[in-house]
Amino acid sequence: MAPLYDIAVVGYGPTGLTAASLLGRLGHRVVVVERWPTLYGLPRFTHIDDETARIIQAAADIDEALRDSSPCEYLWVNGKGKTLLRIPARPEGVMGYPEHISMYQPDVENAIDKQLRGYGAVEVRQGWAVSGLDQDDDGVTLRLRGWNADAIRADGPDDQLRARYVIAADGSSSELRELLGVKREDFGFNERWLNVDAEWLRPQPPEYAMGTVYCDPARGHMTINIGHRRQRFEFALLPGETDEEMTASETAWRLLREYHDLGPDDVRIARQLVYGFEARVATRWRTGRVFLAGDAAHTMPPYLGQGACSGIRDATNLAWKLHLVLCGQAPDTLLDSYEIERRPHVTALTHASIGLGRLANMHDVQAAAARDVAFFEGKVPPPPPFPPLSEGVLRQAANGPVGTPTPQGRVRLTDGRTGRLDDLTGYGFTLVAAEDPTAALGPERLALLERLCCTVVPLDSVGDLDGRHREYLQLLGAVAYLARPDFVLFGVAVDSTDLAALVDELAAALSGTVEEAGA
Repeated sequence: MAPLYDIAVVGYGPTGLTAASLLGRLGHRVVVVERWPTLYGLPRFTHIDDETARIIQAAADIDEALRDSSPCEYLWVNGKGKTLLRIPARPEGVMGYPEHISMYQPDVENAIDKQLRGYGAVEVRQGWAVSGLDQDDDGVTLRLRGWNADAIRADGPDDQLRARYVIAADGSSSELRELLGVKREDFGFNERWLNVDAEWLRPQPPEYAMGTVYCDPARGHMTINIGHRRQRFEFALLPGETDEEMTASETAWRLLREYHDLGPDDVRIARQLVYGFEARVATRWRTGRVFLAGDAAHTMPPYLGQGACSGIRDATNLAWKLHLVLCGQAPDTLLDSYEIERRPHVTALTHASIGLGRLANMHDVQAAAARDVAFFEGKVPPPPPFPPLSEGVLRQAANGPVGTPTPQGRVRLTDGRTGRLDDLTGYGFTLVAAEDPTAALGPERLALLERLCCTVVPLDSVGDLDGRHREYLQLLGAVAYLARPDFVLFGVAVDSTDLAALVDELAAALSGTVEEAGA
């Protein structure tokens, strides 16, 4: 019989890595199936936000993952270099990291890979492609075929494995999505850009220590730092330009000289290829026991820097819910909340990315001039804040910014340990209270929280070294708040009496009786 795993993760990019690490950390038997024999080793995404950094903190040694990173601000300019939009960089957001971070993807992936291999519960099978699948009431059987990396086809030996659930994180051309017959909604954005990644042969000039998008109707182009030692340059393809022409080395050097006055004495080109920027969302994210995640579920243009971030959010949303179901703490129907929560969030970010992308790909000179005037006269609002989760595992009709990320500061526990909140509480639910909630909750509710691996943080005995959590409670007008394992605010308690109701509604939400609890 095929080996039985709790979860099979197909695809070993950022989404698959994060999901496998978090589930391995929670003690589940995980198998990863990846066609390529090694990690990719080159940067595809270059930006994460503070929420994504916090998720990576749960999946890896974050200091190792971000060893070559820096806060990054974004500047949008017109064809004459005049500023249209500036998105500043805050050196430390409420979650303990800069709000925008330029980083080197291989460092992140290597750190997660190292962490998950140390759990002893995760098996990584590289060099295998999925050729078929069958589902029944108890699990999924994946049929595998050895992957020939030289010939770029599956022509090796056959094998199979079996898992209770499968996460399909196998990219925008997902084979599992095709096997499941899932279509994608196309939002009608399709552009092609040349990507040139380079390493500095001299100290990085200060003007390149940010992301700059040049909204030039003659040719849109952009540049962003990749940490401190590397730089990405991107150039829109014009009508009639072919992939073959644009991937010729002389084309990259011509464009670098024309737009940035850079040559072989300044940088070394590490990668050059043409990317298709698209915006598509799968019509369903769950088919039985298989879940689409990351680019398999959604793709968006890169202008908001949220493609990989969204996939990593998918991974943490799925991981804690799969954990509760596999441990018998919640019914299988809890997993339906994955798409309910993630689809609207991703869709909103996708439309925001499309809006920014249309600015960068505006080729009509007169339309671009009108755009510039609108920006200069303040008629174009800045990008809206990220949307909260509005449905799913949330306290219904509750006070406070339910569905938004909660803060992370440094704390000191009663045993003297000091560090970031999540490093000391673990990957699970967290109840942060102004005072010890033991008496208000009683033994049954405390036992429930213990079963859910919920850490209780009473600020009257735990040192809130940054004052961030107490300040958050004051902002909420609450005596306590309950955060989910993915750091999302489940709900708040406005007084000690409300504490018991907060925990009761968590139990109801996890058991699938959200409407009844909110009635």
